[in-house]
Amino acid sequence: MGESKRRKAALGEDYGKEQTILPWLPITKTQAQKFVTWTTRGAWIGIGAMIALWFTVRFIGPALGWWEVY
Repeated sequence: MGESKRRKAALGEDYGKEQTILPWLPITKTQAQKFVTWTTRGAWIGIGAMIALWFTVRFIGPALGWWEVY
């Protein structure tokens, strides 16, 4: 009997299913990787938006006469 057949016999119904991160948490490793990808992308979008807002408030606003300090 080959290793694959032994593994299939040992795992039973779970053979071919993707592993979860923790036994009590129903999240697969692929789902976790997608979550990390999306949150990283969201963080970079947030950083870009923060830089754009800072640039607007710091340079463009005073050039247009907004937020004058007396």
